[in-house]
Amino acid sequence: MPLKSLKEVAKALAEKPSTLQYPEERDPLTDNYRGIHKLDMNTCISCAACFRICPNQTITMVDVDTDKGIKKMPEVNVERCLFCMLCEEVCPPKCLVLTKNYDTERYDRREYILRPEDLE
Repeated sequence: MPLKSLKEVAKALAEKPSTLQYPEERDPLTDNYRGIHKLDMNTCISCAACFRICPNQTITMVDVDTDKGIKKMPEVNVERCLFCMLCEEVCPPKCLVLTKNYDTERYDRREYILRPEDLE
């Protein structure tokens, strides 16, 4: 019996690993893929349309100190986001868009809340 077990262990060690390190190679994304948000702070007019349209209350408006004074800008909680794209569709200057970035793994839940400076 012990010889049979040692034989199986030796066989398993000789085989190639069945798991791969992530990401070995990124898969190509479709044209309509929706990933993490991107904000152009220079063109944002602080209209809060994205905040009002968000069905999951993912977006909140926070004060940001800019060269033109303090403005209200969107802060996104990626953990709650449905990636429905309504915020992008309703944005008048088209400054809030969804990118193809899908790296959303975090170690701390607080890191899912992206301030306007983090969305650039």
